[in-house]
Amino acid sequence: MSRYVSFRDFDWLLLAFVLILCGLGVMEIRSATAHTKFAGAQLRQIYWVLGGVGAMFLVSLVNYQALLDKVHWFYIAAVGSLVAVMIFGQKYLGAKRWIRLGGSTHFQPSEWVKLILILAMAKYFADHQRELSWSDFMKAGAIVGIPMLMVLAQPDLGTALTYIPIAIMGLFLGGLHWKQAAVVVLLAALCMPVAWHHMKPYQRTRLTSFLYPESDPQGSGYQVDQSLIAVGSGGIWGGKGSQTHGAFLPVPQTDFIFAAFSEEHGFVGALGVLLLYFIVLMRLTQNAHTAPDRAGTFLVMGVVAVLSFHVLVNVGMVVGFMPVTGIPLPLMSYGGSSVLFMFLALGMVMNVRMRRFVN
Repeated sequence: MSRYVSFRDFDWLLLAFVLILCGLGVMEIRSATAHTKFAGAQLRQIYWVLGGVGAMFLVSLVNYQALLDKVHWFYIAAVGSLVAVMIFGQKYLGAKRWIRLGGSTHFQPSEWVKLILILAMAKYFADHQRELSWSDFMKAGAIVGIPMLMVLAQPDLGTALTYIPIAIMGLFLGGLHWKQAAVVVLLAALCMPVAWHHMKPYQRTRLTSFLYPESDPQGSGYQVDQSLIAVGSGGIWGGKGSQTHGAFLPVPQTDFIFAAFSEEHGFVGALGVLLLYFIVLMRLTQNAHTAPDRAGTFLVMGVVAVLSFHVLVNVGMVVGFMPVTGIPLPLMSYGGSSVLFMFLALGMVMNVRMRRFVN
């Protein structure tokens, strides 16, 4: 490691806030699964967090410029892993998204693909110094679009949607003109009927049931209804968590962990969690501002885009403002693939920060 690169430049404050969120997540996972078949899940979550922290430190030591120079190989590997899911993936609830690694351990390649796409977009726009043309627009769209279509085919609409903010952030920082943005929005609107036609029936139901969950409280609206009841019953300071512990709230340790936390810790607790996420996003943005080069800025802002989208959609889903898409709450929801992705992404952010004084 160069004498100019030191862990003294590591963003320890950012790591502290991240670990607080992870700690709250572990605490809520333990509470939500205490008397269910998932009891003990918090221990596995702790192992994933510890492994993620270790991976973060390792990634921070590898110069991000070296990662960017080899991103084409990473991209090929990412696409290859999605092909492997199609061939060898484990099917669960009608979707083939995981590869079994042995025992009860599964790996979800679509999570780490987000990391590769952040690197790929940073590399593309860092080398792009001219005005953004339609050709550049199409190339950037293809970089994200190919793996996105493969994930949609699994089918995994939620994860596929998380690739979009990476493309949007890259295009925005790359010099997207408002006329180009208007054309894309118009084309997207025109393609919506086609996309709707190709969606699975349960995906259509998910996208519409959140508007009127009371119309089918025992069916498509059940998840949203129970989530709203849980959030509302928390009051200001929280309650006993009857919805969560009574097994009314679905998957409280994963997609609906914010609803479970809000029920047990009330409005004050929920507001505290959102404040922690806000601080983390502001620290990330500050690191992007102090990045030593254009590539570093694009890389960190790609992480900001994904984290912001995850938090916005998950919290919006829990309070009934957005459809249920299966997008977890970063750092708090149970799941090894999600936790590892987040810490690897933070490792790249630390990587950029530690080199901000290198000439």
